[in-house]
Amino acid sequence: MSKARIEAFSDAVIAVAITLLALNLHVPDPAGSSSLARGLAEQWPNYAAFVVSFTTIGIIWINHHAMLRRIVSVDHTILLLNLLLLLTICVLPFTTALMADYLNANEGQKLAAAVYSASFLFMSLAFFAMQQHLLRAKAHLLHEYLTPEVRRRVLRRNAFGSLPYALATLAALVTPYLTLAICAGLAVFYALPGTTTDVQSA
Repeated sequence: MSKARIEAFSDAVIAVAITLLALNLHVPDPAGSSSLARGLAEQWPNYAAFVVSFTTIGIIWINHHAMLRRIVSVDHTILLLNLLLLLTICVLPFTTALMADYLNANEGQKLAAAVYSASFLFMSLAFFAMQQHLLRAKAHLLHEYLTPEVRRRVLRRNAFGSLPYALATLAALVTPYLTLAICAGLAVFYALPGTTTDVQSA
């Protein structure tokens, strides 16, 4: 089966998900009692959650592109695993809005933060499951230059990618701000040149 359709479908879904993030950015009410500057400042959780999620989805898109570039064709299992990955990405606009709305709330902040970071955790696990299938079980679908050593190196890098998100989820039990800080730090780290988990070996 050609990989062209899976690439086109995945790009479309990721583009929609990353666009939906902006729906939680609101213009302050001109009729409100506060000034425009204060109204904008009060929405800082929306901006922070948006930037973190936008950057993270963008990094996943880069890694997804690199992953598919390694393969010659796809099988039914790859299609299913890709749908699972896209499912976790589609959830991110909701969990991002949840985090933004509850970060400064009187209650529910810790649960919202845990749900937010857990959505990143499940996304990274789904990506790793797809990598495992491709690089271990379906090596015959890969390009010939991907030697066993290269495949093991890629899998090792991906295996450690989920650990910080697990830590961020646990950090929600302490404070949601720590969870947001960890997720933001990961987004910045992986956005730096040469640190994207997957593209280096593509």
